[in-house]
Amino acid sequence: MFKTLIDSTTVSEHLSDPDWVIVDCRFDLSDPSRGEQMYVESHIPGARYAHLDRDLSGTKTGTNGRHPLPTPAQMTDRFGAMGISPDVQVVAYDADSGMYAARLWWMLRFMGHELVAVLDGGFAAWVRAGHDVRGGTEAWSPATFLGQPKENWRVTVDDITEQPDDKRRVLIDARAPARYRGESEPLDRVAGHIPGAKNRFFQDNLTDDKTFKTAATLRAEWQNALEGVPAQNVVVYCGSGVTACHDLLALEHAGLPGARLYPGSWSEYCADPGRPVETTS
Repeated sequence: MFKTLIDSTTVSEHLSDPDWVIVDCRFDLSDPSRGEQMYVESHIPGARYAHLDRDLSGTKTGTNGRHPLPTPAQMTDRFGAMGISPDVQVVAYDADSGMYAARLWWMLRFMGHELVAVLDGGFAAWVRAGHDVRGGTEAWSPATFLGQPKENWRVTVDDITEQPDDKRRVLIDARAPARYRGESEPLDRVAGHIPGAKNRFFQDNLTDDKTFKTAATLRAEWQNALEGVPAQNVVVYCGSGVTACHDLLALEHAGLPGARLYPGSWSEYCADPGRPVETTS
């Protein structure tokens, strides 16, 4: 059973296993069609494609963030359509870093499906290892997905705003430092961060080749960043609830489980001009 990360060699040994489902999550925020185009051009044999906007997000209202979570009913339908049944081992991958694959990883676990792992290093690592690829699309049979949401795994914007000085909680912002500090904001209407939040850029979880650092290294770095606060008291957010899942995956792989996600993240929070914003120089 693989529940955090998996390597390309292990995945290659299970390509014909009917109890394994491989999901390609490649995506490009600047060109939402690009990920699916890359999948059609070349993908891991047998993989099916999950589009961030279409499959891994719900309906946008203008105030609920750029990538709101689908409803539990929508997730149940979409995971079933991917062929994910209760005993299936799911492997999610993206181009390299795992930033989009981690979103699917978290969503499945949120819905009670524990057998899911992210391909460490993504499609780039698969190609570097010399494994087979193929183009086109794939055919598979849908399944009955069974799962119930673990509602205590996420927090709402009201949880954030109604308890701004909760000393038991540590907010972690997974965005790039310049966005956290408010020096730049390429995607959302306001620059800055939620008051009191600390910054842990999701890419700090990775080595130079976009694979994850060792569990021991991640554990040491995260314990240092949290300054003694237990992971159960941590809430992670980012721009739209995607790369925050990367931090949650890193924490889980480091043996520090229990942190929660604020899915609406900065794009939801800053949609209300009355909410306080913090910047740092």
